[in-house]
Amino acid sequence: MAPKFVVEYGKDTPPPLDDGRLDAPTFHRNCAPILAVLARVLGAHAGHAVEVGSGTGQHVMAFARALPGLTWWPTDPKPAHRRSIEAWRRADGVANVMAPVDLDASRPDWPLGKPGFAPDHGISAVVCINVLHIAPWAVAEGLVAAAARYLRPDGHLILYGPYAVGGAHTAPSNAAFDASLRAQDPQWGVRDTGAIAALATAHGLKIAETVEMPANNLTLVLSVDRDG
Repeated sequence: MAPKFVVEYGKDTPPPLDDGRLDAPTFHRNCAPILAVLARVLGAHAGHAVEVGSGTGQHVMAFARALPGLTWWPTDPKPAHRRSIEAWRRADGVANVMAPVDLDASRPDWPLGKPGFAPDHGISAVVCINVLHIAPWAVAEGLVAAAARYLRPDGHLILYGPYAVGGAHTAPSNAAFDASLRAQDPQWGVRDTGAIAALATAHGLKIAETVEMPANNLTLVLSVDRDG
């Protein structure tokens, strides 16, 4: 059974539409800068991309429209989110977005190659947006292990969200956010890039690029460490 770790979208927004579509305010704020990084890093790639923790589904629709060379596989453990993803997929009619998958990202053995999910080869990208700080550390461990296992040699694991650097928060607002997260659940919290780097190294990956983003967030681009 998938762990309960993803915050429910829609609590501070209007109710879902009749077809189940949810609208996340964060999508409207951060999609364009995230997409700029994805277009630069993944623009020449073909094959398959898995999004972990797709939430409302709005991001993956935008990514698929901008990067049609990739077949996108949205995933989320919450039924309400999967309903929203499917509703956006039907409403937008984006041909290279597949039906959402119920994925426990804490497990490194994803059901790739099984009916209804991506093949177990040709994974060009694993994308994860605003998940690791609202999930137990086991999700980061499973995510990195699975990416190392399934990515093509030229593939990338791309992580977006708030991160600390060198044990220090990048802004007072991130420190306050971290405290509020840990008060809600001790297993949550803003992760340090050093911890992500160490986890990556343990699985033959490395942080190839750290991109500063608006609102004191970062995008981490991980790739296979050919020198490790």
